Amino acid sequence: MFHNSGNQQVAEIQDAYQLLSPLVGVGAASAIFGIALLASGQSSTLTATLAGQIVMEGFVHLRLPAWLRRLATRLLAMIPALIAVIWFGEQSTGQLLVLSQVVLSLQLSFAVVPLVMFTSDRRIMGEFVNPLWLKAVAWDMAIVIIGLNTWLLVQTFLSWF
Repeated sequence: MFHNSGNQQVAEIQDAYQLLSPLVGVGAASAIFGIALLASGQSSTLTATLAGQIVMEGFVHLRLPAWLRRLATRLLAMIPALIAVIWFGEQSTGQLLVLSQVVLSLQLSFAVVPLVMFTSDRRIMGEFVNPLWLKAVAWDMAIVIIGLNTWLLVQTFLSWF
């Protein structure tokens, strides 16, 4: 939307929010954008909550009531974000979004490697174990992810010196 209208200077989420309504001609476009952002956040929180529940119940054998699990995971997700926005201010939300994506990319290796290991283990998966070709593709992708994250870290540290 912004590229086609010549608004390539949109770099912050606040800019996108403010420029959306005039571009699409709908007064509610900014509100719809906000609702979409909220839905996106809820979707990722729900995914993380379910993943945490599976790990806690399936591997750690820790069972919590659903309301307590939801409260704990949502608070744990919101508190660092609130602290960061309060500490750094609203003008830094773009930088915080980029930082959060970098942190998520670095954490991806710690999720992908165990996932490939567990789904490739016949004792755990039984008849649903990954076939050999899928194991090869999955390990290749895990190596690519680890390699890209290592490159990101090397570039980051080299830029400091």
